[in-house]
Amino acid sequence: MNRSIDMTKQQERTYRIFLYLVLAAAMIALTVTAYLTYWNKIPSTIKIRAGVEQELDFKVPVSGEIYRISEEAAAPVSSLTGEEENGAKEQAAESISDSVESIHVDFAHTVKFKANEIDTYQMDLKLFGILPYKNVDVEVIQDKMLIPSGIPIGIYVKTSGVLVVGIGEFENSDGKKVSPAKYALQKGDYILKVNGEEMENKKHFIRTVEESEGKDLVLTIKRNGEITDIMVTPDTNQNREWKMGIWVRDNAQGIGTLTYEDTDNSFGALGHGINDVDTSLLMNLEEGTLYRTEIVGITRGSNGSPGELTGYIEYDSENIIGEITENTTEGIFGICDEEVGQESSFEPIPIALKQEIVLGPAQIICSVTGEPEFYDVEIVEVNLERDNINRGIVVQVVDEKLLTLTGGIIQGMSGSPIIQNGKLVGAVTHVLVQDSTRGYGIFIEEMLGH
Repeated sequence: MNRSIDMTKQQERTYRIFLYLVLAAAMIALTVTAYLTYWNKIPSTIKIRAGVEQELDFKVPVSGEIYRISEEAAAPVSSLTGEEENGAKEQAAESISDSVESIHVDFAHTVKFKANEIDTYQMDLKLFGILPYKNVDVEVIQDKMLIPSGIPIGIYVKTSGVLVVGIGEFENSDGKKVSPAKYALQKGDYILKVNGEEMENKKHFIRTVEESEGKDLVLTIKRNGEITDIMVTPDTNQNREWKMGIWVRDNAQGIGTLTYEDTDNSFGALGHGINDVDTSLLMNLEEGTLYRTEIVGITRGSNGSPGELTGYIEYDSENIIGEITENTTEGIFGICDEEVGQESSFEPIPIALKQEIVLGPAQIICSVTGEPEFYDVEIVEVNLERDNINRGIVVQVVDEKLLTLTGGIIQGMSGSPIIQNGKLVGAVTHVLVQDSTRGYGIFIEEMLGH
């Protein structure tokens, strides 16, 4: 009898442990699901305009404290006001004095911010007010007016050094297969100097190797941002020419679209960087030039086959319209000739910060018929937090004229401005290969923050 009772108690204990484990697993699953659901709802960096009251309406159960970042930890919030709204519940905006170190924010409700000065703040947020969520930087920026462009541009960039795009082997004069640079160089390396002499271009580099007479060459290279020296010994090919067995490149050309011009004649274009076609790496820019270009052909895009614009470019001084000074992940940037701004078809318009963008109607500006024109699109996705900053926006072309001309988004339209509610939202960056009517875009604030 006692043994039976003991067995019953043991079973009950086992059953309770099982239930606790199931409950714990359910809680863990719920927590993970909550994190995955809400993680991307609030970006890691939020920008707001100085001197303008703005609403942040994320509608997520996240709350926490906001404080100013300075040399001293948890510096007082001296120029920020905050307000929360929730239907009938309304809390008056609180003006924070120098004696207050932080203010509370609750993104389950609409939160209003107003910062009077350009500054940087940080929010320490918690999910459901309990679970650590993320630290969010709040940057107060000067409001900006930009001139949307949409004109086609010819692009020429020269690399800083000579880019290694491939490493192979060849038969030397003895009939043996050799690869002198195989274990010394890597695809993506930039050769800056040979024996201390700067390499002006790939012709200079090839000539230097050919004149080496087989002597050891000390190459100063840039790899992953670090500069180092390596040694390579050339060998002769079947024609008794000294070679290293590498393929190199020193420039790139193409066409794209100018996104915007500023009042100081600076510009931004493409919405993505210029990458080498073989290595897929961002090209290390030494100098670059913008040229006038004329669209002479259109290859329509279709699902699975991206189309492209074909441009005619004369690479001479008379057609230069600007200088490229930066090639970055967010686009190419530099200075335009004054006449480009004078010839613009558009007036300056405000920029839209990412949290102000809404799903729905918008327009893009591009020059598929020779002149910049507005074409209707729909913003179908806005990803406030995404690893790939060039794909924060998804647009779908709904304009029948553009669909007839191009089939949607095609190569060469990178940089086309995206406009919504009279504001510059961002720029088109990529086409979705499996659906040519759709394309990705970058937020304009990402381009301005490059």
